[in-house]
Amino acid sequence: MASPPVPSGHTVVIVGGGLAGLAAAATLVKAGFSSVKVLEAMDRPGGRIHTTKPFGPDIIELGANWIHGQQGNPIYHLAKEHGLLTEGTETVMCLPGFVTPRDYFFHEHGRQLPVELVEEVCSFFSKLTDKAFEHALDEKYTHKSLGDYLDEEFKDSLWANSKDSKRVFEWCKRSECTDEASSSLYELSASELGLYTALDGGFFNSLGPGGYQHILDVFLKSLAADVLVCSKPVKCIQWGLDKKEQASEVAHPVKVICEDGQELHADHVIVTASLGVLQEKAPAMFEPSLPEVKMTAIKKLGFGIVDKIYLKFNERFWPEDCAGIQLVWEEGFEDKEVLTSLDEESWKKAWYKKICGFDIVARHPTVLCGWITGREAKHMETLEEEVIGEVCIRLLRSFTGWKVPDPVSVLTSRWWKNPYVRGSYTYIPYGVDAMKQQAALSDPLPSSTCPPKLKPLQVLFAGEATHVKFYTTTHGAYLSGKREAQRIIKHYRHMTPWYCS
Repeated sequence: MASPPVPSGHTVVIVGGGLAGLAAAATLVKAGFSSVKVLEAMDRPGGRIHTTKPFGPDIIELGANWIHGQQGNPIYHLAKEHGLLTEGTETVMCLPGFVTPRDYFFHEHGRQLPVELVEEVCSFFSKLTDKAFEHALDEKYTHKSLGDYLDEEFKDSLWANSKDSKRVFEWCKRSECTDEASSSLYELSASELGLYTALDGGFFNSLGPGGYQHILDVFLKSLAADVLVCSKPVKCIQWGLDKKEQASEVAHPVKVICEDGQELHADHVIVTASLGVLQEKAPAMFEPSLPEVKMTAIKKLGFGIVDKIYLKFNERFWPEDCAGIQLVWEEGFEDKEVLTSLDEESWKKAWYKKICGFDIVARHPTVLCGWITGREAKHMETLEEEVIGEVCIRLLRSFTGWKVPDPVSVLTSRWWKNPYVRGSYTYIPYGVDAMKQQAALSDPLPSSTCPPKLKPLQVLFAGEATHVKFYTTTHGAYLSGKREAQRIIKHYRHMTPWYCS
């Protein structure tokens, strides 16, 4: 039996044209909503998806790179349906659970570390993090940070007395910071990590030559040309309005005021702004102010910075069997003793010590990609790309001893400096109840305890930060946008009373 049609004439404004916003819009349009508008602050759709071509005809991803998991992943199935996947795994980011002999690990004093040692330590580290993800931690770690849990397990391990093993273990923690988008694993919850659900089917599923832009295009093609409006940042969302407060004859409970002065009236507004933007702007963005429980969630959840550093060379200088060059420090920043001894001047001066390494890049045989996270990434964004390139080349030369040429081009992402993003993705800080805070963040306004005669579902919230199981991912963003659209659709299809009781 076909679903009953939704009533016509109801206006939905979506703040943010990233994957969550586009998924919400496409879902609403498919259901029959004829008045849907997506307001994107940037001059392009996509949000934290940013596919570029700075080095020629082949793509470089400054944002989202892979599809994580296959089974039950709507983004993977959409990509497969439209022929957007590439066969096999082209390249991976070097993480502890994916280390191979093709990953060259160098100590800062210029010696390459034995493959066997690297693989054994990384395997041990991966088993520890797997226990955290599987909710299999000992009860004593319930109220500890992920970093403290890992350190306690390592000190009782076979490798505790090996200096090189300790240094590789620090690299593992530094690498995990990049995966988790945290400045340090000592600010990340060990017990809450298990709420994230990893889907079966591989962590690094690669898209074809069109990259993530072709995923966006699938959604954009389903929308009329006038649905998406770019370069339209929102200044304020007024909700809880009634007829007396509005000049228009048709009562809309929400008014969206853009920075250019344009006003849009709506029955429903879906806010898909990043958690970073909400942390910065939410206090002044909503009238009346957001409920205290929602503001608490916005403040308590973490939103980290992960940046990429692309180095393009005229020719390849690394061996054919080398998939990446990983940097192992004598005193790395994820060594707790080192971390706690650093003042601001010290870590800013040595910001480059947070770089994990440099990996090869699909379809770019002469390009390497470095990864950096946290406060060091934020500081890096204040530097010129020429300076960043000089530092990276100095590292590559001193660690490997190879004849490393100067790059012909340097390109970095700058997700913190982008005022419409303010970071990369969500993490759960130590001491935070993730389910409670993410539920509060995603709860629509007015809530179930709304005053009489307030129209329901005036302001709804989507985005990867609102998804308990799939935060940090593109499929989490997609599912959250679809969730809020379906919430509105069900409201009308089930003939929900127009007023709260």
